[in-house]
Order: sequence, then C-alpha cells, then structure tokens
Amino acid sequence: IIIDIGGGTSEIGIISLGGIVYGKSVRIGGDKLDDSIVNYVRKNHNLLIGETTAEKIKMTIGAACVPDDGKDGEVMEVRGRDLVTGLPHTITLTSDEVEEALRESAYIIVNTAKSVLEQTPPELAADIIDKGIVLTGGGALVDGFDKLLSHELKVPVFLAETPLTCVV
Repeated sequence: IIIDIGGGTSEIGIISLGGIVYGKSVRIGGDKLDDSIVNYVRKNHNLLIGETTAEKIKMTIGAACVPDDGKDGEVMEVRGRDLVTGLPHTITLTSDEVEEALRESAYIIVNTAKSVLEQTPPELAADIIDKGIVLTGGGALVDGFDKLLSHELKVPVFLAETPLTCVV
C-alpha cells in the first residue's frame, strides 16, 4: 500500500503486479493541514498568521501524534497580527497544540486508509502485513505521521527515502 500525502489531496492505493488493485483519494493534504494550524491559532490565541508561517510551524514543530516517550513537546515563537488590537504580537506555540490542530485532518487520512484496507483482497492482506505501508509526499514529513498510521492501522508503516520526490 502506498499513502501519498500531497499538497491538495492524499491518495491511498494498493498496488500489485504493476497495477492499482484499489485506490481512494481524499481532499486533505498539506494545504489543509496548514489551514488547520491557521484556524487553531486564530481561535485559541486570537492571532492571525499566514500560510507561510503555518507551513513553517508544521515543518518545525508539527506533530501528528503525541510522543509516547514522555518528553515535553517542542516550542516555537510565532509572530502575527493580534485580532483584538490589530498590532503585531508574538506567542509561544507547542507541538502539543499543533498536534491538536492537525488531529481532525490526520484522522480523516487514517480513516480513509482504514476503508482502503477493508477493501483489500484477502490474497494481498498477508503481503501488506509483511511488507507494510509506504508513506510518501510532503505531508509524510510531519513528525509522527508514520507512527500514528502504524498504531491505528496495526500495520508497519515506512517513510519513503525521499518522500518529496517519490512517484508511483
């Protein structure tokens, strides 16, 4: 199985013998993840940030799941326009908050992958358990996305060597 988390869509496909056995696409990708961060910061901190800042947050301290190693999350100073005063303002954002912002979108991708697995022909199920799932695309670089998918799908998930340049 390949899960490609691109800019505008996430595509999940089962590939066998050089062809697509089953595939599904959902309109959740890196851009939607950025929008989720923008909306979270606006709603919870009354701060307006741009798409570029949201993407920087996602790539710097973004997390698709809470780390299970007991460590506190990373922090990042974020600058934007205060929605109350209209003046520039700086807040401190944690990776736990970013995980909360990304949670809904991440679980839409997880649930889509589950529905693809449910449609898997029985002959391929053993191969999927043995070989796992390959995660690719820019969204795959969000910290912990592979762990979240592996935990939820009960199948090993591997990040492609160069997820930004992989194509199937």
